[in-house]
Amino acid sequence: MTSPEKLLFICTHNLSRSLTAELMLRDVPGYEVRSAGTFRDARVCVTEELVLWADRVFVMEEHHAESLRERFPEAMAEKSIICLDVPDDYQPLAEELFEILVDRLAPHLRFEEGEGG
Repeated sequence: MTSPEKLLFICTHNLSRSLTAELMLRDVPGYEVRSAGTFRDARVCVTEELVLWADRVFVMEEHHAESLRERFPEAMAEKSIICLDVPDDYQPLAEELFEILVDRLAPHLRFEEGEGG
């Protein structure tokens, strides 16, 4: 049996976008999911350990990727980073945010219809 792929979702404060993505995918077989924010006052602040833990890193905006590369250059050197281009315009767990995340994640992840929500 293969190990689950470790996915890390990053936004600014870890209150809406990345947290919603984590909750969406928490029980999807084949993935282990965590989320964090780039700001020091984030609900869960991203650390080098979290980055090293992840197989793939998903950021909500390009400036999140830039922040990770600047703060953790060695840890990020070999990481696959995918920018989902999701602006900070949504309330946590908003239906519209779920729909956008499903749409933006579909090319990168496999999950069945009805999962993740």
